[in-house]
Amino acid sequence: MSIKVGFVSLGCPKNTCDTEVMLGLLNERGFEIVSEDIYADVMIINTCAFIKSAKEEAIETILDVAYLKEHHNLKGIVVTGCLATRYAEDIEKTLPEVDAILSAGDEGKICEAVEAAYKGEKYFSLSPTENLAFGGDRVVTTPEYTAYLKIAEGCDNRCAYCSIPDIRGKFRSREMEDIMAEAHTLFDLGARELCLVAQDTTRYGVDLYGKYSLDILLERLATECDFKWIRLLYCYPDKITDSLISVMAKYDCIAKYIDMPIQHINERVLGVMNRHGGAEVIKSAVERLRRAMPDITIRTTVITGFPTETAEEAKELLDYVKNTRFERLGAFTYSREEDTPAYSMKGQVPEKTKQKRCDSIMEAQYKIHAENNEKQIGKTLDVLVEGYDKVGEIYFGRTEMDAPEIDGKIYFSAKRRLRDGEFIKVRVTEVLDYDLMGSQVEG
Repeated sequence: MSIKVGFVSLGCPKNTCDTEVMLGLLNERGFEIVSEDIYADVMIINTCAFIKSAKEEAIETILDVAYLKEHHNLKGIVVTGCLATRYAEDIEKTLPEVDAILSAGDEGKICEAVEAAYKGEKYFSLSPTENLAFGGDRVVTTPEYTAYLKIAEGCDNRCAYCSIPDIRGKFRSREMEDIMAEAHTLFDLGARELCLVAQDTTRYGVDLYGKYSLDILLERLATECDFKWIRLLYCYPDKITDSLISVMAKYDCIAKYIDMPIQHINERVLGVMNRHGGAEVIKSAVERLRRAMPDITIRTTVITGFPTETAEEAKELLDYVKNTRFERLGAFTYSREEDTPAYSMKGQVPEKTKQKRCDSIMEAQYKIHAENNEKQIGKTLDVLVEGYDKVGEIYFGRTEMDAPEIDGKIYFSAKRRLRDGEFIKVRVTEVLDYDLMGSQVEG
């Protein structure tokens, strides 16, 4: 009788890729993967630890799963990912319910960890993160029409607020041929939307090929594969080259969408954050992207209340957001993380002040988003069908302007029965908060 394994994958799409590789290893060894935790013999929790709220979510999830161990048939709990890498000793001391702890560099040992947990044995393996293997057979957990593809791991940027370099190690690119082989496999499995992810996607290739090579990779994916949308996530403004922009503009299958966190616009604050490039680099990247692709959707994130940020600097950021009118934007209050340079900085901003500044930006962005959505009324858009809402008796999906799990949706009526993963034309008729509504048209 095979061991039944359930999983919870927390955090970003990069973690999702790691989870899928671990599930692939388990599947290859004959473990039975179950989708409902109540049926599992062993639960794997792949954690995030980027900011305080992510750590709290991970701990709450572990405790929720531990309830199954105490009151149902669950025999073991395995914790891996960023929380396990960063706080292994704390987990061992304070969460005795956990049977196995694997650092991100030891995810290749997941089968041994599950077997030990099933037997009630303790299993700990904390190898350097650089040992994390790229690729491998995956059990894709996203809907079959959408897949993430990790092209690099680690980060060398050393932003003052960020613990990722210590958790995930130095930046290292994946061989291009390996990426291409996995892209073909994902397409054969049904993926029609491919989302490229890394800690720093735009740095891709500099360590292997001596230069930024995302443009070369994108062109190969566009010409050698048949994806409907190829989407870029986690791009840095200082590495948005003219060649990359040219390739993005050239091919219809490369989504006119880019996720490009800027974090701030004030020159001094960017310097204190240790962000590469300054305000002019950010402004130039936005201008060049929009000049080459007037219909591009730029998603960004900003941080409010970074240590020493003044009211005037916060207003400068707010004004830039209002004037630049990003199509998609998320604002977050600064999270004070131990073992980062910003943790011990003088001039920590009070929580209420951070939140007030964040709220001001999100209020401004809500108006911008609403106005941008109003401009879509009357347009006919390509839509990826994602499902049917039985309560509302209406289909829903996403446009090229919206990344999975991050952005909004479009709800629409249909002239026929539709299948998930199908691409159709939808005429936009109205706006519903951050989402759109419409009806299917022929074409």
